[in-house]
Amino acid sequence: MLASDPVHDPEGAVQRPRAADPDAIRAHLDALTKPPGSLGRLEELALRLALVYGDPPPPLRRRSVLVLAGDHGVARRGVSAYPPEVTAQMCRNLASGGAAACVLARAVDADLLVADLGVDADLEDVPGLAHRKVGRGTRDLASGPAMTPGECDAAITAGRGLAMERLGSGAEVLALGDMGIGNTTSASALTAAILGLQGDRLIGPGTGSTGVRLRAKRTAVERGLERVAGVTDPLRLLQELGGFEIAGMVGAILAAARAGRVVVIDGFVVTAASLVATRLSPAVVHYLVAAHRSAEPGHTIQLEALGLVPLLDLNLRLGEGTGALLALPLLTAAAGLLRDMATFESAGIAGPAAAPS
Repeated sequence: MLASDPVHDPEGAVQRPRAADPDAIRAHLDALTKPPGSLGRLEELALRLALVYGDPPPPLRRRSVLVLAGDHGVARRGVSAYPPEVTAQMCRNLASGGAAACVLARAVDADLLVADLGVDADLEDVPGLAHRKVGRGTRDLASGPAMTPGECDAAITAGRGLAMERLGSGAEVLALGDMGIGNTTSASALTAAILGLQGDRLIGPGTGSTGVRLRAKRTAVERGLERVAGVTDPLRLLQELGGFEIAGMVGAILAAARAGRVVVIDGFVVTAASLVATRLSPAVVHYLVAAHRSAEPGHTIQLEALGLVPLLDLNLRLGEGTGALLALPLLTAAAGLLRDMATFESAGIAGPAAAPS
């Protein structure tokens, strides 16, 4: 058990959202000037938003994206097509506005912040970067615990603090992304351990690992899973197999859900953190919106375990919160249905005709 179990902090456990009556919301949606259900899953999203924010939801135009970064000791086993120093280089690129996530954030008018939770480099000189470093990279999960209990606790706390800062500054929606060479190896091992699956069902190319690198990735995951065989506690598994940025995302998810805010989750790595958060507090799942289905083979397995259907399927596998950013306008659109769309009665339009006798 970690020194500060995030489920038992003074804020209390996450409660299932009940800001509106689901039957009343469904009736409202059916009364809008359209055939019932004709807007498909956009109506399902509107219902979920209303349960969290009330009917009607706010416009949800104030969106904040947190990209949490950290290095992984397992990367030294050659599991990635890119060297570990790319994590620090990409953090500089993200902070200066040159990464794909930055371009998409500008396109959808979202606030984006990248935070260093565990990059193996000195980034104190980087302006625009949130400095929350817990350590300079985790240890190799294949040979021992990736983090100490204290480090894992500190990363969770850092993520929680970042989320509360964003929400305290007015963000209505929190979206999460990741940056870290080797993090799909960590996410594969963590997901397999939580779901009780063989690692090879989840392992994909990540940043493009093939051949000997993919074999190294499989071996690392298998060794990590052998070490934690029989362990079921999600915090212990996070400590053993996770990363500083993954633990930070667990804290951010828990904090946002407790604050009654929707969390838009990106791809494979963020969804691994979501699995941990929902094991710690099951009601968290009602605040999660799956942005997209990643090209990583394990992502579909994660989403099915959470009972979430992604909004988009664009064959993305970049990370950085890119899928989450692309999904944000859909939340604004879904909220707008309940806010601004006329009903048959208010528009003076005849509703569906009665069936002939």
